[in-house]
Amino acid sequence: MFYRLAGEYDALTSAKATAREVALLERLARDLVRSGGRSWLDVACGTGRHLELLARRRPVVGVDLSPAMLRLARRRLPSTRLVRGDMRTFDLQEQFDVVSCLFSAIAHLRSEADVGRTFRNFARHLKPGGLCVVEPWIDPTLFRPGFVQLVDHAEPGHAVARMAVSRRRGGRSVVHYEYLVGDRRRGVAHYAEDDEGLLVPRHRLLARMAAAGLQARFRQDGLTPGRGLLLGRKPLARS
Repeated sequence: MFYRLAGEYDALTSAKATAREVALLERLARDLVRSGGRSWLDVACGTGRHLELLARRRPVVGVDLSPAMLRLARRRLPSTRLVRGDMRTFDLQEQFDVVSCLFSAIAHLRSEADVGRTFRNFARHLKPGGLCVVEPWIDPTLFRPGFVQLVDHAEPGHAVARMAVSRRRGGRSVVHYEYLVGDRRRGVAHYAEDDEGLLVPRHRLLARMAAAGLQARFRQDGLTPGRGLLLGRKPLARS
């Protein structure tokens, strides 16, 4: 999805209420940021749909690991700084008032140690008083194997459908995806992949965030039902 099928990503996620999500993120920033500025870094920015709206009111930067996703984001945001980088290790030599990481992107990390490393990197890129907003994956106690979902999108001359079935393997979720992509010039193509997600209890995510030096708490009302948001504010520097 993030590479060969990156061009289908926006179509398959078109039902997301991006404007409503950005309004919530902006409200959190207004209420919780104490760093005095408006700069925003979005990690795992994908095709840049959130950044496009955020950029209307503040300076923004995006980071993503996928070159294919970044190419799409650059078409949408030709004047915005967009950087290829791993969320654990990128180094922009700059600090921001808000660092966000949405769409449960942290679930693609391989271990809890990687989660801690990622949170420390986010904290390094925050100004004192700045806010980290992370959308986690589903809590292990809420994950239900056997969930089946169908998403499709059609427009003249082109259509895509995605079927998903979930299962659990130890401490990871595994979502098996089957894609059908139909195009009037190229015919119908079939793709399949397994998307693994790291299942970490909410309290351990908060502990990792706190260990990174952030004042961490969980907000139940988030962007996606059942996931919530992890919020971590960097303490103000002592004078």
